[in-house]
Amino acid sequence: MEMAEFIETHRPRWEKLEALLDRSESHGLRGLSLEEARTLGKLYRAVSSDLLWVRARSGSADVSAYLNDLVGRAYALTYPGRRPRFADVWGFVARGFPALMRREWRMYVASVLLLLAGTGFGYLGMIVDPDAAHYLVPAEHLSLDPVKRAADEAAGDGMSAGQQAHFSAFLFTHNIQVAFLAFALGITLGLGTAVMLFTNGLFLGALAQVYTAKGMAGWFWAWILPHGIPEISAICIAGAAGLVIARGLVAPRGLRRGQALRQEAVTAVKLLFGTLALFVLAGFIEGTISQIHPPKLSVAFKVSFALMVGAGVYAYLLSDWLRGGKAGSEDGAREAAPTP
Repeated sequence: MEMAEFIETHRPRWEKLEALLDRSESHGLRGLSLEEARTLGKLYRAVSSDLLWVRARSGSADVSAYLNDLVGRAYALTYPGRRPRFADVWGFVARGFPALMRREWRMYVASVLLLLAGTGFGYLGMIVDPDAAHYLVPAEHLSLDPVKRAADEAAGDGMSAGQQAHFSAFLFTHNIQVAFLAFALGITLGLGTAVMLFTNGLFLGALAQVYTAKGMAGWFWAWILPHGIPEISAICIAGAAGLVIARGLVAPRGLRRGQALRQEAVTAVKLLFGTLALFVLAGFIEGTISQIHPPKLSVAFKVSFALMVGAGVYAYLLSDWLRGGKAGSEDGAREAAPTP
């Protein structure tokens, strides 16, 4: 049987299964009659066979993706599953997330470029028009003189252990909110995500120029980089998740937009989940090392520490490349074929 004939013959049962799934996901399985529930089970098995037939003949990628989505949704309803085990979570953190970063590197690079564009614009904007500080520099830093702040920090006793713990918790919560917003704004076709990334870079660049103009560039980067490398990386990953959502809306690849959005949302949520460890690391460093200023910790020490942290973060994020992509291909194969 030719592929076109196969699709035409079997499309009615695909559409029937999709309609039952839509109802079940909206109202639960209890919203179906006994006969409809039985029909859903039969259609699930039949469409699973259709998916295997299409794959065996290297059929259309769009058709394969459509059937895979139907089978995955039906599987999730038919077999509610079990609570995730620690081994499952660890497997995703250790192998699945770096593999996902490899597959979505273009979206991550786009996020980084948006943030860097904002940083450059903010830095140059302050050089061209220092009076723009009221619009470009974060409000809490407008009244702070960089030289006086460095002197005050050098003379102070720093934060207590309790204050550091409280500050770390606050920063972790704040950064998670920023990440979720960058992710959620993907629904605006990615425009909101892009604006948010650019704006965060804008503030960073403007503040960097303020400190540089006072001869405090080293002090500034020694303050920012230790926590900034994991924090900004995580925000850019969250931005990439938002752009993945936008991709489902803008480029559904022959699928219905709702279906494409559901598929991309799974990838986006996984990207967002993967940022949690980076945010924990950034919050801990920002509440401790980043707040210990010269002469207690020298600029050279803090920058060296930041470079070590950055090397570790990107060794992890790029680990799937370092392994040759084997984990990525294996994880991708498992994701593409739900187990009935």
